[in-house]
Amino acid sequence: MTASLPRQASPPDEPRRPPEDPRHKFRRRALTLLIIVLLIGVPAGYLVISANQSRDSGKQKEDKYSATGLTAGWPSKVQRRLYQVEIPHPAAKVAFYETNNWKTSRLYAQFQLTNAGLDTFLTSLGADRQALTKDDITISARDQKVTGWKFSVPGQWWGLTRKQKDPAPTQDVVVNLANPTYPMVYVVSRTVP
Repeated sequence: MTASLPRQASPPDEPRRPPEDPRHKFRRRALTLLIIVLLIGVPAGYLVISANQSRDSGKQKEDKYSATGLTAGWPSKVQRRLYQVEIPHPAAKVAFYETNNWKTSRLYAQFQLTNAGLDTFLTSLGADRQALTKDDITISARDQKVTGWKFSVPGQWWGLTRKQKDPAPTQDVVVNLANPTYPMVYVVSRTVP
């Protein structure tokens, strides 16, 4: 004979709930949907708005600064050190402009020096006057457009490019020796951020 398990008593009948009111069901689902929208939609929307504002702000700054071009005055010491553009004292007609984007950062600088100042500047680049090449306009047409520099007008133009391994900056230099006592120097120093 096989032993059989004792029968368990069935649970007492639970009272049956009445069917849920459709209005209550709708409110519950609407509340759940609202919570999901608030937890997911609001942060996502905030990120989209923030990204657009950031992009627009960058474009506005770029437009603002590209419209003004060069600013009279000396670049900060940090800029000069970062871009390795040492402007010797005394210097006149000093002006600069800096651009930054995700790909390349550039410092545009111009200044007028004495003969000794030009030699000092070239030495800071690891070069001398022998490194300058006559009629070599090393600053690109794009960079000339950004600053408003025009090297097509008559002048005694001399140029050199100092290339360095990243992340050190590369400098394109054009020197106007039309006034040999006070040469005018134009520099574009670019670095990869």
